[in-house]
Amino acid sequence: MKTETKQPVMRIQDMTVGEPLRLILAFAIPLFIGNIFQQIYSIVDTMVAGYKLGDGAIAAIGATSSLYSLLMSFATGMNSGYSILVTQRFGAHDNKGMKQSIAGMLLLNLLVTVVLSTVALLFMEPLLRFMNTPDGIFDQALIYISIICGGMITTNCYNMFASILRAVGNSRSPLYFLIIACVINVALDILLVVVIPIGIAGTAIATVLAQAVAALLCGLYVWKNYRSILPTKEDFRVEQSVFQDLISTGSAMALMLCVVDLGSVIFQRANNSLGENIIAAHTAARRLIVILMQPLATISTANSTFVAQNFGAGKLNRIREGLKKCYLATTLWSVFACVLVYLFGAAMIRLTTGTSDPDIIANAVLSMRIHLPCYPALGILVCLRTTMQSMGYKTAPVISSCIELAMKLLSAYVAIPLIGFLGTCLTEPVTWVLMMIYLLVVYQKKKAVLFTEA
Repeated sequence: MKTETKQPVMRIQDMTVGEPLRLILAFAIPLFIGNIFQQIYSIVDTMVAGYKLGDGAIAAIGATSSLYSLLMSFATGMNSGYSILVTQRFGAHDNKGMKQSIAGMLLLNLLVTVVLSTVALLFMEPLLRFMNTPDGIFDQALIYISIICGGMITTNCYNMFASILRAVGNSRSPLYFLIIACVINVALDILLVVVIPIGIAGTAIATVLAQAVAALLCGLYVWKNYRSILPTKEDFRVEQSVFQDLISTGSAMALMLCVVDLGSVIFQRANNSLGENIIAAHTAARRLIVILMQPLATISTANSTFVAQNFGAGKLNRIREGLKKCYLATTLWSVFACVLVYLFGAAMIRLTTGTSDPDIIANAVLSMRIHLPCYPALGILVCLRTTMQSMGYKTAPVISSCIELAMKLLSAYVAIPLIGFLGTCLTEPVTWVLMMIYLLVVYQKKKAVLFTEA
């Protein structure tokens, strides 16, 4: 008697049918939890560093954050661009095109990772000097960022596999692997900083190893359960037009993010000149600002998948309906987060850093209270941007990033030297409002084009 082989069940979500907001939120919730666990990597590093190694270690981690973000934004931006094409082909039920897009994605990710890691490790010390990293924390900062950059491949691999899963509507499985990785990260932080005290290097090693576990598990899951959509040997002979589309879309996304983070590097350089206490305050505030930003980020990311699938399927009215409901959801969260920070900001800073320095706490709370009231503008901004990107309209999002670069340059060379940390706090909120206004104007003027020729 012939025994039937049990086939793996693929978890997919076709977002071209069903109520838009329900689909977007259902997709966003696992993304949100996953992003929170990713931020826990940073929070745990900050907490362990603060409680065990002191405020100087927090400053060392913070002094390198914008530089690492610039490097990762290039890789992440390229990856996000690739995944838009995979998602569009899934929505269009173009299996051959999807396999070729995934093949090109794998090849380009390998190339980008090798080049970025090599360049970063070769030039890290002069880059930190350029960043005005204070001498008192320079050695710790160099150790931390060098280890993190050396392990960049682990983050890129996880993001690539997770993007493939999300392209077909599966946002849950990547979450499970991140939860496992987060538990490992916490355990390794305690082991390598508290039990076997190897200093700030322990926090970096813990992060890299935990991310490696997430990448390995996610890759194995894709291989086992989604083999039917993975490229075969034949698919790796990628058509030139597919490569051109991948590079074009990926480069536009990478350029947008890198323009922003280039401004952040120069902005961080100016902020580093204000001293270690200000760096520590800025780092502590940023950790919480980014965590409270996650619902906005995840709704916009879910919207990206929703838009790309529906654009591939030619269902343009659903895109307009989904965008309006995303505006409502992000605004409601923004109001809640603002109230939370105004009531409990100081307690949140003390809890996440272990610091008792009143200047660090006061400056961190000031930063959060200036940022959070502008979250409604940020929510509209990120949803508009993902809508345009997912429909292949690249120009306006890149120009909006150039606005952010200009504002950060203005702050670095004018605002921060004149008014100090207050200039640091005001820069991003003012920039969000300006970018939102620009994209709203472009969207209204180009709406007919976006929904017919994008």
